[in-house]
Amino acid sequence: MLTGDTNDEDVSLFDAEEDSGRKSKKTGVRHPVASFFHLFFRVIAIVVYLLCELISNSFIACMVTIILLLSCDFWTVKNITGRLMVGLRWWNQVDDDGRSHWVFESRKGSGKQEVSNSDSRIFWLGLIICPIIWVLFAFSTLFSFKIKWMPVVIMAVVLQGANLYGYVRCRVGGKTNLKNMATNYFGRQFLKQTLSKEEES
Repeated sequence: MLTGDTNDEDVSLFDAEEDSGRKSKKTGVRHPVASFFHLFFRVIAIVVYLLCELISNSFIACMVTIILLLSCDFWTVKNITGRLMVGLRWWNQVDDDGRSHWVFESRKGSGKQEVSNSDSRIFWLGLIICPIIWVLFAFSTLFSFKIKWMPVVIMAVVLQGANLYGYVRCRVGGKTNLKNMATNYFGRQFLKQTLSKEEES
């Protein structure tokens, strides 16, 4: 049974990260190495997928390379770049009864002000755009009848989608139901439109 859980502890990958963060500017890229690797494995996996038939005749070698790149990306984003670039982390833990709990954390207090706008923008754009590209690849693979590539594309969608889901839950709060949040948003939009039409008439 999966349950959401929120923990309000401070998030810090390294002790020095907290101290150095207070001295840096909010607008510049504070973590260039983390930003590079946040995008590197994702982009290289997409490039290898697009060019693998030109580079190599071995489907197995291409598939293994892409899956390794996707696995490195999943681990890097989940364990390092999320903490450094936006102060968020998530994980799953199993309690003594064997029940699975998802834990979503965000840096609180002064840590939130240490997040650079550039780091945040790079993090969220990479996190959102790459899974969309893999979903498009899934449709193109299906419609072009290249079924042998479907497991690779599904693996990419699952791994990058899991990170996207985890970090969105961290951002909006672990106990917040995303379906309820979307329903409330559309309900507010409908109410605004209804009230504006009544005021015009």
